[in-house]
Formats: sequence, structure tokens, C-alpha cells
Amino acid sequence: MLQHRFIESAKKRPDKMAIIDRTTGRDVTYGRALLASLILARRFQKLERGRIGIMLPTSSGGALAIVGALMGGLTPVMINYSTGAAKNCQYAQQQCDFKIIITARPLLERVGCDELPDMVFLEDIMDELSKFEKAVAFVKSKLTPTLLIQLCGKKDLDSEAVILFTSGSEKNPKAVQLTHKNILSNIDSFSEMMDLYNMDNLLAVLPYFHVFGLTINLWTPLCLGMTSITYANPLEFKTIVKIIKEDEPQMLVGTPFFLEGYVKHSEPGDFASIQLAASGADKCPERLRALYREKHNLEILEGYGTTETSPVISVNPRDANRPGSIGVPIPGVEVKIENYETGEECKLGEIGKIIVKGDGVMRGYLNDLEETHLHISSGWYDTGDLGTLDEDGYLWHKGRLKRFVKIGGEMISLVMVEEALNAATSEEIECCAIELPDAKRGSRIVAATTQSVDPKDINKRLSDELPNIALPKKYITIPEFPLMGSGKTDFRTLTDMVRDLEEKA
Repeated sequence: MLQHRFIESAKKRPDKMAIIDRTTGRDVTYGRALLASLILARRFQKLERGRIGIMLPTSSGGALAIVGALMGGLTPVMINYSTGAAKNCQYAQQQCDFKIIITARPLLERVGCDELPDMVFLEDIMDELSKFEKAVAFVKSKLTPTLLIQLCGKKDLDSEAVILFTSGSEKNPKAVQLTHKNILSNIDSFSEMMDLYNMDNLLAVLPYFHVFGLTINLWTPLCLGMTSITYANPLEFKTIVKIIKEDEPQMLVGTPFFLEGYVKHSEPGDFASIQLAASGADKCPERLRALYREKHNLEILEGYGTTETSPVISVNPRDANRPGSIGVPIPGVEVKIENYETGEECKLGEIGKIIVKGDGVMRGYLNDLEETHLHISSGWYDTGDLGTLDEDGYLWHKGRLKRFVKIGGEMISLVMVEEALNAATSEEIECCAIELPDAKRGSRIVAATTQSVDPKDINKRLSDELPNIALPKKYITIPEFPLMGSGKTDFRTLTDMVRDLEEKA
């Protein structure tokens, strides 16, 4: 169990720093983290049964609340506060059948969210602690690891460890049930493959409501006895570069969007401590890899995963990186490429659906058997992504199946169009291909760009790379694309914006 691994880490090295909190300055050792988690576990048990909402930033308080929930036998439901916090709170309560949401007033102020009736503030809990509560927790913390493990949380590896929500970039978020076995298998396999056992610390800036933030930034260091250097806002690029320079983390994991922000605000030598830089959640462009090589002599290792797989499916090994690929499957994970029309397994090099099997595959979508059965068959999870496997077992991502459109009876990849657009425009311009309905051909493609471009000139350049039916029929300037909490483009919102502009035109 996740909390049991944490207990073992805490009892083994109680004086080691567990979390360096660069947001609040509330650094905690493993011994103090254990004590605080026991206190919170007891409090949470009085507030809720079954599940409890957690809406807290990447911080010592956020981490301890999650650990405390599990130690109290509760399942944390992680709530995204970056895209409509109040709406997401209510949606999570409806989907997951709980009332209480643990949060903090500074966070509500930061994201502009009003206080809701069922919110309980972490700072109030800590301020109201009695001497008796502290004494009980202290006595428990001194028990042997074996006795303490018996007292703290569930013992079934197949029980819920967390509920996370899918990004909702294409449709309404789904509640993903991940078990202790799911997350622990991912931690152990990823750690083995990337040799994390010889590392002492990592930079943790990804939000805990994001699966990479929860598994890699929170539970991996706590299970391995590492120090987590946390900061609550991954978009404050200059501050994070300063933290990297001063606190010297050995591992940096982020999305391409975040990693690009950090490298652009850094100077040679700032990342001298980094031994492992890994990218996920979106395609890593070659120009970003080149920036890290030139400035810091660092090779970005691209990986791949989903919320439903806890998350890591594949990653490039440290000693065998193949830029452009999304790596090889981690130990214990099977990957097949399946023809999206026939369901037959594809040959090497053929593009098809990426399907995955292993202990990391989720239990299912909460209260949604239909969606669960659509995505999981005989233990194989259908990622909805397209890819190929090469002769050496490396996986190559080719886009989302849902981001293919049929125009005049021909399947066109929006990702392919975007890649051509990016190549035909200057580096500072972001491009996105949007599908809109068309009375004659069924669909048409509109290009959204963050700066105005010359449509005729761009389409002339694109004509060498794309068939005529794939050329954008219109170009619309949107200075700033909407983003998910991970830094990925929010395609659903962007599509709505383009459609609104089209209707008004």
C-alpha cells in the first residue's frame, strides 16, 4: 500500500527532509511528515467516510493531506483548480459521491474561487489541534513499522488509491479509479528502468491533480525515501529556475510547455545538478531538445503515459535515447499496435491504435461501465492514440485517433496538418488544426494561429506536404490558446472559440 511504503520510508530515516516547500517555506522531515499525516488521518475520519475531496497545490500541505487521507482509510478525489475550480468541485462531488473538500484559503484567492459550503480548510485544522490529538499522533508515530502499518488504512492492493479526472480536452472529464497496485507497479517499474534508487531528490512542480504529478512528483519520492522540492505554480518560470539553481534537484519532469519556459529563462550552469530530464503529456519538439543540449548539455528523455495507466507506459532509457520516439515500454507493461478498423495486430512500422496491458491499467471509470468496457477488453486498455512500433521495440506516437477527420471520404490527421503548419510558420507562432462541419465534404479544416499569417503563402508552402483536401480553408488568429492544467492545449475550448468566431463572421 502506498501509505505503508511512506511509513517505511519515514521510520527508516525520520530526520531526512521529505518535502522542501518553496511556496510556503514549511519544510518537513519524514518524521514530522509521519506525525502530521497521522493527525490528518484522524481528523479526516471524523469528517468523511469512503472518499474525500482534495483541492490543494503542490506543497507540503497538499502532499500530507493526500497521505493522511489514505492513512485514514479514505480515497482522495483530486480536484483540478486550474480550470474552473468551483465547477470542478461540484462536478467531482456529483460523480464520486462525497461532500467534504479539503482546501486552503490562499489557493481559493489565487484561482478566484468562492468558498463553498462543504469546504474545510487545511490551515483551520492545523490551527485547531488539541494537545490530546498531538499526543495520540506522537504515540502512534513511535510504534514499530509493522504495528503502524496495521493501524493505517486499507490492506487490499486492489482497493482505490485515488480518483483522478481525465483532462476533458475533448469531452467531459471521466473519473478514473486507480488502485494501490496500479500506482505501485508504475513507481517500481519506472524507478527500476530509470535507476532512480541512486537519486536523492527531485523537483516537484506538476499539480497533484495531474497523474504525472501524483505518481512521479508525490508518491515516487515518498516511497523511495527521496526529498521532494515543491513549488505550487509551474508557470512561474523564473522562480523555478532559481529553485533549480539553489536547491539542486537531480530530476526534472515536466510537459514540453513547462520545460520550454524553464530553459528559456535559464543560463548555462543553472541546471548543473539535473541528472535526468524527462518530458511527457505532449510531443517534445526537436527545437526544445536542442535548447537543452546547447544550454545545459542535457538530453530530454521523452516518455508516454495516460491517466488510465497510472501513468507511464513507455520512456526512453537513459543510456539508449532515441529522439522523436516515446521510448520503450517499462518493465511489466505490454504494448500492441492494433488496426483501428479490423482489430488485427499491425506489423512493425504500421500505424494503428496503441493498446496497453499491465498492472498499471486502471480499475475503470467510476460509475461508467459503458466507457470502461469501450476502453478495456481482456485486460487491454485502448489509449485512443495512434502509433507504431519499430524493430527495436521503440514506440512512436502518431496522434489521437479522435483527431482524425474524414473529408470527402479520406481520413486526414489534424496532427499531421499541425506539424506542417509549425514547419511553415515562425517558431514563436503556435498553430492548431480545428475540424468544423461542412455541408458538402462532411468536415473542413480551419487553422488557428497565435499571430496573423498570410493564408495564401502558408497554403502554398503546405501544398508540398499535404493533399489539397487537408489544406486549411481559413485562418483565424487567437492570440492565446486556452490551456489545460498540464500546459496542453485545451482542444475542446479552442474549437468552441473558433466556431463562435466563425458564426459571428
